[in-house]
Amino acid sequence: MKDIIVCSPKSLPPDLLMRAARTAVEINPHNHPPIEHLTRIIPDFQLTPQRIALLTKKYWGIGGVRLTVSFLDNPPSDLRKRILQHMNAWSKTANVKFVETKSKGQVRIARDQTGYWSYLGTDILHIPLREQTMNLQEFTMNIPESEYHRVVRHETGHTLGFPHEHMRKQLVDKIDPEKAIAYFEETQGWSEEEVRAQVLTPIEESSLRGTAPDPKSIMCYQIPGELTKDGKPIIGGKDIDGSDYAFAATIYPKKQSTTPMKAKAATGSRR
Repeated sequence: MKDIIVCSPKSLPPDLLMRAARTAVEINPHNHPPIEHLTRIIPDFQLTPQRIALLTKKYWGIGGVRLTVSFLDNPPSDLRKRILQHMNAWSKTANVKFVETKSKGQVRIARDQTGYWSYLGTDILHIPLREQTMNLQEFTMNIPESEYHRVVRHETGHTLGFPHEHMRKQLVDKIDPEKAIAYFEETQGWSEEEVRAQVLTPIEESSLRGTAPDPKSIMCYQIPGELTKDGKPIIGGKDIDGSDYAFAATIYPKKQSTTPMKAKAATGSRR
């Protein structure tokens, strides 16, 4: 694990959380957390604006996603093309498209900060235009193809609003709360409440449309053994797998194409 750079969860500063949550719900009303359900299953659930903001999902609209992408550090064209190719791997089953623009893209990629990370879904709309929304530390054309599958596709999943798979209850149960709180307080500057919401509170299963926990999902990134109860790391996935593609298709379904027979009939009816 020490030789592998892992994804560091990236969240907005506290003063932007509620505004970003409102944006997410405006773009996709299904992003609003199921408050009534949460109050039933969590007896001591405190209904505060901050807590609601932390639990708000960040998916884009169900009509599909088309996001512009710019590169802040002007990498060579072959590297830009390669990164975009892997970002668009999600379009195999989902109605998503990433297209390059020369400046002020909605998704802004740089390679200058430490680690691999992306802000989650619609949160990128609240990042200043001069700052990246995704970081790919020192990515070059010499990076093995396997790392493009493991890293670029994972971070693109976050940009699409997909959280870490390790936040499924079955996997959250493997994480030691005290260790996780200390780790993210030190590395991310999060408060205990933020760690519990972002790492230790299982994803609301009803929002996942029946998909089973998948430790081999591309969104199940490596969790160091120092954070687990048994000291064993959660290795995670190395590429988009079948369950990832199926889930993406439910969140961003492709439009059903009209069959030739129906198209001909429709044309005839207008004459």
